Amino acid sequence: MESDSWEKEIERGRKEKDEFFGVHWQSPISPEERIKFNGLDYYPPDQNYRFEIELVEHADKEVLEIEDTKGNVRRFLRWGEFHFTVGNKECVLQAYKDDPNDDRLFIPFKDETNGKETYGAGRYLDLEYERDHTKNGKWIVDLNKAYNPWCAYSKNYACPYVPPENWLKVSIKAGEKQYPLKG
Repeated sequence: MESDSWEKEIERGRKEKDEFFGVHWQSPISPEERIKFNGLDYYPPDQNYRFEIELVEHADKEVLEIEDTKGNVRRFLRWGEFHFTVGNKECVLQAYKDDPNDDRLFIPFKDETNGKETYGAGRYLDLEYERDHTKNGKWIVDLNKAYNPWCAYSKNYACPYVPPENWLKVSIKAGEKQYPLKG
């Protein structure tokens, strides 16, 4: 994808999310905070955090139990992993599914920006087969689309914690930043 159209796509997605969060009744932001809401804070789009890479699918799809912020345990299948490089650091992120028939991959991750510039508990990335799988069998893993779980905006939501195997020892200065209004 050309840089200009890719960047416009990122900006369009962010604008749509800001509009939803600012006015929709299902927004995770409280009605009181929506009065002050002027949009989320994001890193500028950066092509260095966009990868077209193969998913190394696990032969044995083991079940991983992940606790969420309300103390519940959720079961995910360790579906596969993505290998990529940020700066000079090799990174590996596990991709999960909650149902083997689901076309969506769930990638929760933490990095060196958490608790400083981004939400302390980590961020998420969702990959959808129709949107993110290329004709040559690779996946588009675009960390510019990393987002905060809804529990970053309200204590009313239960969000899975990021498993330690997805804690990156590098700064991912892409995607959504920390939400400043959370009380």
